[in-house]
Amino acid sequence: MNHPSPEQPADVVARLRATFRTGRTKPVAWRTDQLRRLRALLTERGDDLAAALHADLGKGRTEAYRTEIDFTVREIDHTLEHLTGWLRPDPAPVPAHLGADATAWTQYDPLGVVLVIAPWNYPVQLLLAPVVGALAAGNAVVAKPSELAPATSAALAALIPAYLDTDAVAVVEGGVPETTALLAERFDHVFYTGNGTVGRIVMRAAAEHLAPVTLELGGKSPVFVDRDTDLGVVADRLARGKFLNAGQTCVAPDYVLTDPETAGRLETALVQAVQSLFGADPSASPEYGRIINERHFDRLESLLGSGRVAVGGTGDRATRYLAPTVLADVDPDSPVMREEIFGPILPIVTVAGADEAIGFINDRDKPLALYVFSESEETRTRIAAETSSGGLGYGLPLAHLTVSDLPFGGVGESGMGSYHGRYSIETFSHRKAVLAKPLH
Repeated sequence: MNHPSPEQPADVVARLRATFRTGRTKPVAWRTDQLRRLRALLTERGDDLAAALHADLGKGRTEAYRTEIDFTVREIDHTLEHLTGWLRPDPAPVPAHLGADATAWTQYDPLGVVLVIAPWNYPVQLLLAPVVGALAAGNAVVAKPSELAPATSAALAALIPAYLDTDAVAVVEGGVPETTALLAERFDHVFYTGNGTVGRIVMRAAAEHLAPVTLELGGKSPVFVDRDTDLGVVADRLARGKFLNAGQTCVAPDYVLTDPETAGRLETALVQAVQSLFGADPSASPEYGRIINERHFDRLESLLGSGRVAVGGTGDRATRYLAPTVLADVDPDSPVMREEIFGPILPIVTVAGADEAIGFINDRDKPLALYVFSESEETRTRIAAETSSGGLGYGLPLAHLTVSDLPFGGVGESGMGSYHGRYSIETFSHRKAVLAKPLH
């Protein structure tokens, strides 16, 4: 029996562009209908997606819903509630020399055909949340799930065509060859989440077509812990933020900066926090995930010698389990401090205080997030004013990206552009200037 060959990337893009040119995706009614259909996919088939996430990453059901499925549903609901207002033309004042009868405004126009390339660590959320914005802005979309999360990729490839308009939304599965072929096509915007190495490849390919690019990258997101804090609360919040998804989170706390005395007390508090969260044997916890593959497991295991193990430090390559680990007495030049960790290892590096911490952060690439635990308003204000990061969190890691009215994105090496809520409309639209002057 002959099976039809999969549609080629050039044909996919041409087909979607033909749909876009008919104007089909532009009415608000079409946009809201697609968003409601995507919401139905998530609510009706959430268990299928949760099972796929468990197969790929060992994610527990609670975490799968909280960080991927329900997260995206909230983004859809927020968008549906505000979309009409966001799209309303924005009047602009007109200079007197154009006459009192002249009017001016800006309006959002859809860009056309958008490519969304997702990573493997949150393979549902980080594919569908950008798709929400692209559809809400009135675009046709090519969605490329990560091949490193194969069960989730297959589930999305099956479900998206069953719920969404297949003439305007397409899923292309595959690895490097398929992604390379996609990037050779002309898109009106390319949205990529991943690492800086591939981000540069994406940007070079997009430059051939002068296509705008959003890069959601990563980096080593620092934490500064001041000596005046409640270390029990700090440790609990750090452990929850760091070890979510086994540390495979782009805005996870990457390393801690604190003074030597506080470091010792924080180490003790972190040991207690890990045990409180995951028990004596985290491998038995249904809510503790696994490393995505053996290559990443080997990379992470090689970093364990960068400091004294305060808790954790064990793993099982066969099951891709790496224990939640805290490293103390870490040298700033050790291997664990040279690259984004992207796993369940939290190094503690000692500094004299806020002054040295600010210098330490500024000597390195601008991070995607920066977290500050301090009761000192002066210290908080100084760090905000004297450092640069994609986002800044006081007292709580990760939470800023759950606020739909805040832009989420990086700066410098941690990315360019932002999305979520209204910022997704801005990303996936052209803000067109319009002036009208009556003829009579």
